[in-house]
Amino acid sequence: MKIEEKTDLQKVLLNCRKSFVYVGVFSLFINLLMLVPTFYMLQLYDRVVATGSGSTLIVLTVIMLFLMATMGGLEWVRSRILVRVGTRIDSLLGGRLYNVSFKRALLTGGARANTQPLQDLNGVKSFLTGNSIFAFFDAPWLPIYLLVMFMFHPWIGMIGLVAAIILAAVAIANEVFTSKPLAEATTHNVEATTTTATNLRNAEVIESMGMLGKFRSRWEEKHRKVQYWQAIASDRGGAFTSFSKTFRLTVQSLVLGMGAYLVIQQQITPGLMIAGSVLLGRALSPIDQMIGAWKGFVSARAQYHQLNTLLDAIPEGSSAMSLPAPKGEVTAENAVVAPPGAKAAVLKGINFKIQAGDAVGVIGPSAAGKSTLARSILGIWPTAAGSMRIDGAESSSYEREELGPYIGYLPQDIELFDGSISENIARFGDVDAEMVVQAARDAGVHDMILHLPEGYDTLIGQSGGVLSGGQRQRIGLARALYGNPSLIVLDEPNSNLDDQGEHALRAAINSCKQKGSTLVVITHSMSLLSVVDKLMVMKDGQVVAFGARDEVLAKIQAMRNQSQSGQQLPAGRGRPDKPAQVGQS
Repeated sequence: MKIEEKTDLQKVLLNCRKSFVYVGVFSLFINLLMLVPTFYMLQLYDRVVATGSGSTLIVLTVIMLFLMATMGGLEWVRSRILVRVGTRIDSLLGGRLYNVSFKRALLTGGARANTQPLQDLNGVKSFLTGNSIFAFFDAPWLPIYLLVMFMFHPWIGMIGLVAAIILAAVAIANEVFTSKPLAEATTHNVEATTTTATNLRNAEVIESMGMLGKFRSRWEEKHRKVQYWQAIASDRGGAFTSFSKTFRLTVQSLVLGMGAYLVIQQQITPGLMIAGSVLLGRALSPIDQMIGAWKGFVSARAQYHQLNTLLDAIPEGSSAMSLPAPKGEVTAENAVVAPPGAKAAVLKGINFKIQAGDAVGVIGPSAAGKSTLARSILGIWPTAAGSMRIDGAESSSYEREELGPYIGYLPQDIELFDGSISENIARFGDVDAEMVVQAARDAGVHDMILHLPEGYDTLIGQSGGVLSGGQRQRIGLARALYGNPSLIVLDEPNSNLDDQGEHALRAAINSCKQKGSTLVVITHSMSLLSVVDKLMVMKDGQVVAFGARDEVLAKIQAMRNQSQSGQQLPAGRGRPDKPAQVGQS
């Protein structure tokens, strides 16, 4: 029989099991001390009031105060233990879930880029460290109270037992009737939150083209579903909670009535009558609290399952053996690559070899697979078949933290992050002023940065803050060139540049060539081809031409000339008055 591997969350909770055992032990003593007020009341009615002994009252009161202070201390320690458990869970799992959120965004192409796993962890942690959890620790000690009630009188104990069974059944019914609506509400809420976050990131486009109303309508539709299911769950939960509270108070009154009857029959004392009612209320209180806190429990349980599913789907990668610093050789061997979540491949069995130090231009029509090629070379999107290698090793198998300093990447969509310009260029590592300035000079952006209000210390946000599109692109280029990486991939690096910026870009490419870096420049602009040595032509996910720049350009021109001239079919074929023509190649 195969033993199922535990997820990281389960391992963390098992790691904290001793703390939960301590909480259970503390709960035992706390529930025993909860009997103190009942017995104190019993002694006052049956001993102090009956005898009029002031000294007995003083002694009993001192003992009661000491025991209640002890109970308060145990409650405080129990609470502190759970707070420490929450902190430990966060420290052991927070970083892992941060990586998982990032990895999921990569695997889904950004379609599920959100912080939901971290929110789920916070929800589970909040439940485990909140006051609601104490009801679940106190409920198992219900037999202690029932035993004492049976000691008072069998009828009082029997009423307590029946009441406990009924409330337990109410708790089960509450779970059955509220779990599905709460799960539906949670699912729709995640969808609504994710959609809203995406819309907010594109606020400028939405505002400029007057699409706010349409997106708000979509959000309202999703939000109405959340409200609908939450209302159903709240209505049902509220009904069970109201019944539970009313039933508990009613049964306490019935115990008083039963106690009065037994006093009349001289089977118990008046003190036992009052103590039995108070004790029953304390015995049923944890179940009543559980019913009231069930919504939070169901939510935490759903978050727990979501985390387990996610952690199981994206296991922690084992630390790969460190490899030598790459020189920049890139080899594709029958590489087949599909975007995350897509069924159809974009790159279809391509083959090529880029030598270290080559400067390769990649051209082709839209949707030819050029950006997919860039992501595959960098190991962002792994191959579905075949291989994409850097210096002989599969590009996706490198330890990313080790490979990163040797890679420079400028994507089509420039993302700058919250922080200073120097931090963005230095990739948020230790800022080496000389290296930052050198990268900025290589990208031709040093003078522009000096003219900003705070120079290299100017703070920018994700959208670039005060920077224009061209400035963001040039700072992104400086980030790609930081540290003189061995392999540099530039995807449409001149899409936002003016003539001055494009001149600086060509100078940067020439500088990288002189330093021996391997360059892959994806472009629609023929002006950049003057600074590359080799040319790769892509079409429909295939490499249709690859070689020395001038040779490939000559082939392209020859193909164009042939396409424009066309070829007549031999005489006697086709219509005699209109010779058939061969279509364009």
